[in-house]
Amino acid sequence: MSDTGAAKRPPTIDDVLRLRAAEPLPSSDGGPVEGMSRDGAAPPRIVEIARLAGVSPITVSRALRQPEKVAEAKRRKILEIVERTGYATNPHARALRSGQSNIVAAFVSNLQSQQFCLAVQGCGEVLEPQGYQLMIGQTSYSYAKETTMIQSLREMRPAAVMFTGVIEIEENRRALRALGIPIMETWAYPRDPIDMLVGFSNIDGGRLAAEHFAKRGYRRVGFIGRRSGRGALRLTGFREGARAAGLDIVAELSVDGVSSMVDGRRALGDLLSRNAAVEAVFCANDLLATGALLEARRLGMCLPDDIAILGFGHNDVAEELPPGLTTIGIDSRDLGRQAGSMILQRMRGEMPSELTCAVELTLTRRGSS
Repeated sequence: MSDTGAAKRPPTIDDVLRLRAAEPLPSSDGGPVEGMSRDGAAPPRIVEIARLAGVSPITVSRALRQPEKVAEAKRRKILEIVERTGYATNPHARALRSGQSNIVAAFVSNLQSQQFCLAVQGCGEVLEPQGYQLMIGQTSYSYAKETTMIQSLREMRPAAVMFTGVIEIEENRRALRALGIPIMETWAYPRDPIDMLVGFSNIDGGRLAAEHFAKRGYRRVGFIGRRSGRGALRLTGFREGARAAGLDIVAELSVDGVSSMVDGRRALGDLLSRNAAVEAVFCANDLLATGALLEARRLGMCLPDDIAILGFGHNDVAEELPPGLTTIGIDSRDLGRQAGSMILQRMRGEMPSELTCAVELTLTRRGSS
């Protein structure tokens, strides 16, 4: 059973957070971001390594790729500078120096997300028959990883870039614009995309969740989701929808990262320990919702009588896992195809009729609510 709900209205603008990174973002271990120099600056180019070593760029290249062809003293000096500056070689840059790249870089937030993978597949279905290849990277919802990957694009020089998300850090937005290539953002609906956008309103998704709970007669509701990014936007919409429908949000649980269903299991347990009176829980993605459903069953709870669970994503597992997970989502493969078509037009020197496209949100009700 599907319900488009709030999606029938013009999409609400997602007020995406904009961040400044005046200081280098740390990696998870507290050290400098991989791919950045030790002082946090952008990775040095090979010509800079050559200047510091007092040799030619070709000598640096040989020292790194054919060390047997470089005298030992020179090689040691070059490697010492490479280690000191944090220079990282890039095999793609060698192949793309002509500027005629056939590589489209696609950065996904989480490779375990079926929906992100479907979007990239859809994009590839459009681009690959035209001779382009997708190169996939994972940002893991990490600003540091995202920054490193964006910095690497200067040397990689892809034909275009696609993100399963929108870029929040202003310095990264400027760096992407400076590449002078098509940039595609997705999975949100901000007022100011970098270049092109195929997305949807996360705020509307949260409202749709609250409206569904109200229609099903639930009054004491809860939320589980990431504390930033799309999770925060969906919570904003959920709060607005709950307020309009007279629902009482009795529990909110924010998580820093989502990597597997285990996060959902743990989160539901924590939420119930804080407020056992919650009747229905909106999980801001299907990984969390699937884990929450499994945890509810482990606790001996009957869905939806003891607790209702609603996810976000339209993952295939949602339909197969008893009693079936109610979920909000989009046609991710179609989103990818639309994104691919717009990217292809731009790479051909054409201009799409619209640079921003909204896809429809739908709610599919199953046994969990």
